[in-house]
Amino acid sequence: MAADEHLRPGRPRLLRAINERAVLERLRAAGPASRSELAAATGVSKPTVGQALGNLERAGLVRPAGQRVGERGRSALLYELDPTAAYVAGVDVGRSWIRVAVADLGGEVVGRRDERNRARSAGALVERVRGLAHEVVAEAGVAWDAVVHTVVGSPGVLDPETGRLRYAPNLPGWGRAGLVDELRDALTPSLAIDNDTNLAALGERAYGRGREVADFVYLSIGTGVGMGIVVGGELHRGARGAAGEVGFLPLAGGGLGAGAPGGSRGALEEAAAAGGLIRTGREMGMTGAVTAERIFNAAQAGDATAVATVEREAERLAVVVAAVAAIVDPEVVILGGGIGANADLLLPRLEHAVAELTPLRPPVVLSTLGADAIVLGAIATALDAARDLVFTERAGDGRMVAP
Repeated sequence: MAADEHLRPGRPRLLRAINERAVLERLRAAGPASRSELAAATGVSKPTVGQALGNLERAGLVRPAGQRVGERGRSALLYELDPTAAYVAGVDVGRSWIRVAVADLGGEVVGRRDERNRARSAGALVERVRGLAHEVVAEAGVAWDAVVHTVVGSPGVLDPETGRLRYAPNLPGWGRAGLVDELRDALTPSLAIDNDTNLAALGERAYGRGREVADFVYLSIGTGVGMGIVVGGELHRGARGAAGEVGFLPLAGGGLGAGAPGGSRGALEEAAAAGGLIRTGREMGMTGAVTAERIFNAAQAGDATAVATVEREAERLAVVVAAVAAIVDPEVVILGGGIGANADLLLPRLEHAVAELTPLRPPVVLSTLGADAIVLGAIATALDAARDLVFTERAGDGRMVAP
C-alpha cells in the first residue's frame, strides 16, 4: 500500500470544505453572484460551484437572491449569504454605561440598547448584562440560541494564564477569579472578552475613520485613558496584551507620583482621565460641584479658569501623542471617549502642545463613531469568529481530514 493511500478518503471532504469556504467568502465579500461568476472568481469549475452552493444552501448558509438577466436575455440565478443563519452579540461594559447590540451574520445591527450602569458589584453587573442582552435579542425577534458568539468589551486586559482581568480599577471586583466564566454562563458558551479601547480601534477600522488607514491609533479619554494600536491593518496587542495601556505613562514634575508603582492606575490616567481633569479644575480655582462636563461648558463660554484647565489637559494628552508618534508613527490619531468628544476645545490646544514637544505631528481627528465605537468593534470582532464557527459546525470543517 502506498504511503499516502490511507489519506485518500479524507481528500474529497477536504476539497469540498475548501471549495465551500471559497464560495462563501466570495459571497460575503462581494455580495450576490451567479454560479458562473463564482466559478470565475474562485477558479473552481461551475459544476463544483453548483455542488458547493447546494451543500451551503442545505446547511442554511446561503440562499437564492433572485435572477440577473444577461445581454442575450438569459437569466442567471443569484445566490447570497443568508444573514439569518446566525447572530452575534456585542457588549460594552463601562463604568457609566452598558451598551448591547445584536447583529445578523451579514453585519446588520438588528437590536440595540444603552443603559446606565447602576450595578454596585461585579455579580450584579454580570446579571444586568445577561438581562439586557437577552432583552435586546428578544426585542429583535431573534431566539437566544441563534446567537452563536458574544464579544464583551470592558476596561482592563485579560490575563490568558489566570483568566482574570487586570488594570480595571473603574469596575470594582471586575478582576476577580471566575468572572469570565460567569459572563460565559450568562451569555453564550462561545464568548470572548477584550479591552474596550482595543475594540473601539477595531470599530474604527471596520466602520469609522480607520477604514482607509493601515496604521493608526485610537486614543480614548474618559473615566480612564487607553489606546488601541492598529499596525498594517491589524490590532497590535503586545507580548502580554497590554499594548496601548498609555494610562501608565509617567509624567514629569507633579504628575510623576500620581500613579503608585505597581498600582492599578498609572500616572497619566490619574492626571488626564475625568477624575484628574476635575482635580486640575479645583487646583486652578474652580469651586462648587466641579465635573468634566461643567469644565468644558465653562471653557466654551470663555471662563478663563476652565480654559486654563482644558489647556493643562491638552498638554498631558500631547505627551501621549508625542510618544506614540515616535514609537508607532501612525498615519492618524483618532480621539474618542467622553472627554475626547470635546474636540472643538481640545484639538487646537492639543495640536499646539504637540508642536512644542516634537517635530513628529500626526493628524489628530475626532472619532465619527462616538460612544458606539466599542460596541461596533465588538460586533465586527464577533462576526469574524461566528462565521468560522457556523461554517465549522454546519459545512464540514470539523470533519476535514488533513491531506
